[in-house]
Amino acid sequence: MAHYENDFTHMLSSSLGEDPELVAQLQTAFLDAVGTQIDLMSRSRCDGNWYVSAERLCGIAASFSAEGLLDLGRKASAGAPGDPVIVRELREWLAEFTR
Repeated sequence: MAHYENDFTHMLSSSLGEDPELVAQLQTAFLDAVGTQIDLMSRSRCDGNWYVSAERLCGIAASFSAEGLLDLGRKASAGAPGDPVIVRELREWLAEFTR
């Protein structure tokens, strides 16, 4: 989580104070929610499911001030449903975040 973790942890800490257990729980919830939406997008077989997942991803990203993820969510919303390039970029973002 190198660079992303520092920004993310700083944002959570500044909002919540120095409660490492709460920060860890929110990080876990964030990662689970992002992973779920990426999985749903990768398995999406219709436009509606793709767009709903992309918009949910944007909402999650905005809630946690994850600018890079928000940009990718917007790209997915504007792009072609089922675009494997976008799914790959989302997976790469998540992998980079969790390092």
